[in-house]
Amino acid sequence: MSDRALGVEQVRRDNLARVLRIVHENGPQSRSELTRATGLNRSTIGTLAADLAELQLVEVREPVLTRRVGRPSPMVAPTDRTVVLAVNPEVDATELAFVGLDLTMHHHIRVEHTRPPTPAETVALISDTCDSLASDLPGRRLIGIGVAVPGLVRAADGFVRDAPHLGWVEVPLQQLVASATGHPVVVGNDANLGAIAEHVFGAARGHDHVVYLNGGASGIGGGLIVHGMPVGGASGYAGEFGHNRAVDGEVLETTVSRTRLLETLGLASASDAVLAAALAGTTAPEVLAEIDRQRQVLAASLANVANVLDPSVIVLGGFLAMLAERAPEDFTAVVAEHVMAPNAEDLRITSAVLAERRLLVGAAEAAFAEVLADPLGVSLTPGALPTA
Repeated sequence: MSDRALGVEQVRRDNLARVLRIVHENGPQSRSELTRATGLNRSTIGTLAADLAELQLVEVREPVLTRRVGRPSPMVAPTDRTVVLAVNPEVDATELAFVGLDLTMHHHIRVEHTRPPTPAETVALISDTCDSLASDLPGRRLIGIGVAVPGLVRAADGFVRDAPHLGWVEVPLQQLVASATGHPVVVGNDANLGAIAEHVFGAARGHDHVVYLNGGASGIGGGLIVHGMPVGGASGYAGEFGHNRAVDGEVLETTVSRTRLLETLGLASASDAVLAAALAGTTAPEVLAEIDRQRQVLAASLANVANVLDPSVIVLGGFLAMLAERAPEDFTAVVAEHVMAPNAEDLRITSAVLAERRLLVGAAEAAFAEVLADPLGVSLTPGALPTA
């Protein structure tokens, strides 16, 4: 193939990726909207949409009828026929869901544990879930797997260096899952993936400087967006805010703790929805005192974050959002008391919009990364053939 032909093919691939990412991140778009967003002409957009539809990555739908003069433009929408498996293993439960390019979640399940799952048990659960795709979701195809792990994950190869609450040390999880399932696999830190999800689809959308803190059963993790890009650090371990010292020599995640809240409520375990309802409905003095104590410590820690990183928004996920939402204006005011005045001027503190879906959406986004970057290269691989 000549250099010119190679250049033309690369431009086509780049344009396919541009169109796919726009509809994936923004939902259904008319061909006219895509023309304006990309600067390409209507004919080219029509061809690209048809190519993506043939690859089962988008659907071209009948136009929405309006009173405007002229022929309405067909709609291009991300499809739920092409899916990835998103997984979030935690100490109390493992959540899994098949996620479509339109962010629709299929077969979302929560498998509760009486003890933290082992890597082998997690791999077996993922493999069994993959095998259920053909029977549970006929007509859909699986193109990858994303796993959000509460621990230090080496970015280069999805190697779990240390997930202390799970008890996983030096686990080649990406390799193990790929070998068991035959599918491409991406493994990342849960909070880093949650930060990406909220930046692309949620509360941090449109912000270039973001701090995300995730409060889960394993503790507190964090993710950073700087100049619009995720920051993983030298090896991918950045964002471990939960291990910073807070009060009396304790690290943040031991003094601001989901486990402490559950114990005060008299609950052995609970999903985020159950915990949120219990906290919102409580009038017990000991629970209210524990909530207030944790809010004060969290506010001081967030002030440190704001002073060091100067984000435009701090997004809180999981039980951290529940603490802030107890009295959001008061909580923001307490944080502002500890922040240097200029740093506090434009700072927003908000809850994760994706709520309980945030980590699964982040894991799915990691698994979709290759197809979003090059729809042709990924979609035509043998592992991406339709399941039905």
